[in-house]
Order: sequence, then C-alpha cells, then structure tokens
Amino acid sequence: MQKQQIHIIKNSVIAIAMTLFFTCKNNLKDVNKLSMSANDPVGVSDSINVKYTDSGRLSANLISPKMFDFSNRAFSFSEFPDGIILHLYDKSNAQTTIISDYAIIYNNTDLIDLRGNVIAATPTKDSLFAEQLYYDQSKEWLFTNQPATYRSKGYVTSGIGFDSDKDFKKAEVLGVTGQFAIQE
Repeated sequence: MQKQQIHIIKNSVIAIAMTLFFTCKNNLKDVNKLSMSANDPVGVSDSINVKYTDSGRLSANLISPKMFDFSNRAFSFSEFPDGIILHLYDKSNAQTTIISDYAIIYNNTDLIDLRGNVIAATPTKDSLFAEQLYYDQSKEWLFTNQPATYRSKGYVTSGIGFDSDKDFKKAEVLGVTGQFAIQE
C-alpha cells in the first residue's frame, strides 16, 4: 500500500511539473514590453556625429545635439528634437550643407524629414530656404511641397515647392510665385 501511495505521489508531481513546463513561456519581447512604454525611445544619444561612407568615400555627415531612437516601433524612426546639420558630399568632395530645427529619419524608407527654418547651401553659393524639406537618401534627392525660396546665380525664386538632386544641378522651383534678379 505504501508503494502504491509513493507511486501516485510521484506521478502527480511529474504531471504537475510537466503542466508547468509546457504552460510557461519565456518570450523576451513580452518581458521587454512590460518594462517599457511603447511611446518611449529605446535609446537617447547626446552629441552625435555620424559619418556615412560609400565605397570608402565620405558621402554624408550628420551632426546633432540629441537623438531619440524609436526602433522599437513597427515603423521605426530616429528623432532629432534639437535639429541637425547634414553635410552631403559629391564625388569631388564638394559639400552641400543642410540645417534644420528638427528632423526625423524614417528607417524603413530612407527619408529624412527636415523641419523648421530649413536652409540648404551648396558649394556654388546656391541656397534654399523652406519650412520643410525631405531628403531621400537612397535616391540622393531633395524635395518639398511646402513654400520654398531658392537663390541661385543672380536670381531669387519663390514657389510652392522644390525638387532637386543633392548637388542642386537639377534644381527646380515648383509653382513659381515670384522671381527677381539680384546683383551679386
């Protein structure tokens, strides 16, 4: 009788242990969700200076005092609440500089959304002034559908949009609302 009771207890313990073993999950993503709000960044960086290279050649340099990393979201992005300075380099190492008060880089689309007092200046002294400008990193293309003013080679042109390659060799003001000549 005693052997039978030990056998029943042993089988019961094994059954309970197996039940616990198969019902418990160790899902790290679920654990991380509990400890962090989905609205919080997964990282905060101060004083960043990121250099992008292409075939060993410097192609861009992004400088910002602060970055929030939201790669924990389904549509991940990096936010620059204090603005950025973005230097773009062509094959001859000529530098176009873009500054803005605020920026977001959307990781899945390679778009940089620059906002607030956006100024772009080329090595040939062409300048663009806008409240918002997008930079498509994969196509190396700048564009906006917001009002923009473009200054180039003796002219200032305003319009309702702007479209250009990163070197401003194919620059076009869209929906021209005004143009006047200036003496340099």
